[in-house]
Amino acid sequence: MDGVVRIVVGVLGALVVVLMLLEIFLAFLVPQRVRRGPRIVRTVREFGWKPWRRLARTLPDRAADTMLGLYGPLSLVLNLALWMLGLVVGYAALQWAGGSRLAVDAHVSFGHDLYFSAATLVSSGTGSLTAQTGFARAVQVIDAGSGLLTLAIVIGYLPALFQAYSRREATVSQLDARAGSPPTAGRLVIRATHRGGWPAINEYLGDWETWTGELMESHLSYPILASYRSQHVNQSWLAALCTVLDSCALTLATAPVGTVDAARFTFAIARHAVADLSYSFRTVPTPPAEDRLPMASLEHLIDDLRAVGVEIEQDIPTVYTRLVRMRLLYEPYVNALAHELALPLPAWTAPESPTDNWRTTEWH
Repeated sequence: MDGVVRIVVGVLGALVVVLMLLEIFLAFLVPQRVRRGPRIVRTVREFGWKPWRRLARTLPDRAADTMLGLYGPLSLVLNLALWMLGLVVGYAALQWAGGSRLAVDAHVSFGHDLYFSAATLVSSGTGSLTAQTGFARAVQVIDAGSGLLTLAIVIGYLPALFQAYSRREATVSQLDARAGSPPTAGRLVIRATHRGGWPAINEYLGDWETWTGELMESHLSYPILASYRSQHVNQSWLAALCTVLDSCALTLATAPVGTVDAARFTFAIARHAVADLSYSFRTVPTPPAEDRLPMASLEHLIDDLRAVGVEIEQDIPTVYTRLVRMRLLYEPYVNALAHELALPLPAWTAPESPTDNWRTTEWH
């Protein structure tokens, strides 16, 4: 009977080891597709994020943003700890199944197996314990190799993660002087077209095509990046992406046909990004509770554009109809992501403000 129990425990231990190594492989080395990811990572996010978000919402804005920003790094550490714990228990179960042959003429308990497995995994030495049989030595070698491999993967993963974060935030910060803090599409289009007209905003929006494509690729490959927040409370990657979509939609609905093709391409990749990310995070696309751009606000925005000398051929009802049709393509996805990630959506319009981030540190 004891032999059967040891065989069962050994098989279960081997399965745990294989599952943990597979999780690490999928999380760090395999680019993740839409709606697919390591099960432990998904479980930690699903069970940990909602109460964390609920608690953060009870705090003041700045404290809440700080708390929400801590979740990404903490969940990464937690996932790594769970993977390592699984490996330790799995290898200890294998040693126990093999008879705990870790000492000469001495009783070795499962606690010793756990210690030996953990010490081997982190290469810190195993004290007086030494593998005595071929099976025990084989498990020890695989255990040590797993630890070294995991360490090497994590060392390579973290720089890639923070490089992607840095590239994302560098571009988000550049939006501050052009679209304000928080950014708005109306302010961006007005500032961009003030001197250069439609060609200026078309060229600027075209530059966002690459950033949007990189953001989609990096946030699908490293979903944890979505939880890493910007350094300023009034900025976020989602607000930047939504502002770009709003600006593209306004430009395409208002500018003469055939003059803003770059904005059309950026709109396409940005809409693709929010749809894939929403699907990846298992959110249900839902239109905003309130209309983000009612007719009255659009009329004021068109008047402001005409005031800076921008040519607008279409009448306001036509522009509004076009905008409603285009906004339905992305607003439900952006709104769902904003609710899931606890990130505010940007407004369409806002008055000129002296509180943009680049002005708040002026020395008087």
